[in-house]
Amino acid sequence: MNVPYRLPETEPIIEAVGVTRTFGKGSAAVHALRGANLSIAPGRLVALRGRSGSGKTTLLNMLGSLDRPTDGAIYFKGKDITGWSDKQRNELRRTELGLIFQSFALVPYMSAYENVEFGLRIAGIAASKRREYAEQALDFVGLKPRMKHRPFELSGGEQQRVAIARAIAHRPSLLLADEPTAELDSRMGLQVMKVFKDLVQQERMTIILTTHDPAIMEIVDQVYALEDGHIVEQG
Repeated sequence: MNVPYRLPETEPIIEAVGVTRTFGKGSAAVHALRGANLSIAPGRLVALRGRSGSGKTTLLNMLGSLDRPTDGAIYFKGKDITGWSDKQRNELRRTELGLIFQSFALVPYMSAYENVEFGLRIAGIAASKRREYAEQALDFVGLKPRMKHRPFELSGGEQQRVAIARAIAHRPSLLLADEPTAELDSRMGLQVMKVFKDLVQQERMTIILTTHDPAIMEIVDQVYALEDGHIVEQG
């Protein structure tokens, strides 16, 4: 699976600078993030860890251009994307980012192949390339032999791997995953983490995931710990 040009290792692919996110106003205000800072180099597998309500999913949404900071800035490949229009942000997600959610979010009546191919349609990939890209992505996650199966015919781990294939088929630079193993048992979770490691090592993709699983923190390259909206630890 060929991927686009990657940044030199010395230049961060994504940065958060003093990012604050507040929901509501006055006494009802909830401060989900309080001046978060991080800088992530290309080709890294990074975990955001913390308890529920710590701000890790909010931060992931900021990095994925799904939400805007109340204050601070997000830089992607050196460009400040904080003030980008909805159209620009949609284009960024469509071309450069891959998103994986805790629920697999597969279309139940579509086969594994059709789910991935549908994602490529949304990404605007030319019809002449969609079959090649979809089959390559499914092959990478080890599911090409089962690409005609629908979600109810697949295990939980296989469904998550289809979701990964859909997220990487358009060959993004950055993959963002929110609790990608939370619904899986430990064996299936390790299968998913192996796919992530392979994406980093073989394809030089950058992956940021949220988790509270200690086993995953032993596998990743870097961990950011969040507490009450602050990044309190980096390792």
